[in-house]
Amino acid sequence: MKAPLFCSLALLTATVHAADGDDTRQLASLPAAAESTLRAEMRANLLALNEILGLVSTGKFKEAGQIAEQELGVSAMGKHRSLPFEARPGPHMPPAMHSIGMDGHRAASEFARIAASGDRDKTIAALPSLTSGCVACHYVYRLR
Repeated sequence: MKAPLFCSLALLTATVHAADGDDTRQLASLPAAAESTLRAEMRANLLALNEILGLVSTGKFKEAGQIAEQELGVSAMGKHRSLPFEARPGPHMPPAMHSIGMDGHRAASEFARIAASGDRDKTIAALPSLTSGCVACHYVYRLR
């Protein structure tokens, strides 16, 4: 099954289950401050993804790669280190959830590397890698 189709089906399935009240995703209990930090980060990630898609759609692959690395890639890891422990999401996540996040950062860096080449076809083919970790995490875990 191709990644975009899987992503679409996973999101649809998660939406249907949530609407039915049969949300079987694992609850990831985080302290309120860490949950707030994580939610703000996820909103910022959506903005970055939107910017990346816009840049790719206009052929600005290298710029898309720069945003991917700065905002989503390995370079973006550890941005919450200066926050109080209770406000840092990572240490409070289930280990598998944290691992999905780390894999997402690495995937974004790999996308950035591919985009930096300027190769249109390879960059477009790598786009699903930017959201596959998001889909996996949101499909398996919930905060509430």
